[in-house]
Amino acid sequence: MKTLLVSFALFAGLALLNGTASSQKIFDVHLHGSKNPSSQVLTLQKAGVYKAAISTSWALQNRYRNIPNVHFLYGLMFPCPNGKVPYSLQACFATGEDWPPVGWVEQQIKDGRIDFFGEVLNQYYGISSSDAALFPYYSLAQKYKLPVGIHTGGAGPDHGSPNFKMEMGSPLLLKPLFARFPELKIWIMHSGDQYYRETIGIMKENALVYTDISVISNPDIVPAEKFRTIMKAFIEAGLEDRLMFGTDNGDITKVIRSVESLDFLSEGQKTKLYYRNAERFFGNAEAAKEPGTETVHSNHNGEQPPVSDQNSVHSFKEIIPYLR
Repeated sequence: MKTLLVSFALFAGLALLNGTASSQKIFDVHLHGSKNPSSQVLTLQKAGVYKAAISTSWALQNRYRNIPNVHFLYGLMFPCPNGKVPYSLQACFATGEDWPPVGWVEQQIKDGRIDFFGEVLNQYYGISSSDAALFPYYSLAQKYKLPVGIHTGGAGPDHGSPNFKMEMGSPLLLKPLFARFPELKIWIMHSGDQYYRETIGIMKENALVYTDISVISNPDIVPAEKFRTIMKAFIEAGLEDRLMFGTDNGDITKVIRSVESLDFLSEGQKTKLYYRNAERFFGNAEAAKEPGTETVHSNHNGEQPPVSDQNSVHSFKEIIPYLR
């Protein structure tokens, strides 16, 4: 038996050294571009990523369209402060504009070149996520049933966005959208970070709202105990069917390790987090189907969402510049 255990350990170690692909299926819903897309995709594939939602500058994003092995969904990143992607400061669009023309956006949707809107950069632009300037885009998203991913929380240094406003990162700012766009599918990126309690409140009110665990699951940014506290709060709130895996270009092996360290999650709950919930959210009901799963219903009980965690120890203050 001892010999067998030693042999297994050696085999496992060699597999890691040789970069053998993981058997865990993963749908990364929060990915940005890289200077070396092929290398990035190889790393993702080895970690088990079979599908990813990517958003970056329009030119860089187009370089991913013919890459095999990972199925990419393509986002529309906007509005762009001074026409630039935060941190990398690439031009978002060839024309250098902050906002893509609505007519052009609709044509790209019809041509199958946009699968979702996001990352919506309203906070970097200095406006609310429910600002009227965004309404024409939300209307298109609702019309074509496209998910909308909205940045929440904080930001790291050197993002190059002069009008960034911390207070515009609160998920509570989404509330006016629910009456105006009742069929809009929204995902709150970063789980709201220090506003995670507000995220929970919003999700209890509206069953179309999901969230991803990018940044909060990255131990290089958020302490493991804080991540554990946040995840436990979501699970105890009954929201396991609307949590989605995301890395925001963080080290995916560390993010997976963070998830695996949550001993209160069952294997079924981890499977939902890794890919089933995302498949449902992005429209693939068949892949998300699971025997005995009940439909999640809205909770319109009028409860005031809890206040934010103002004592968040990270709040993106030392964030690695992930937006590319």
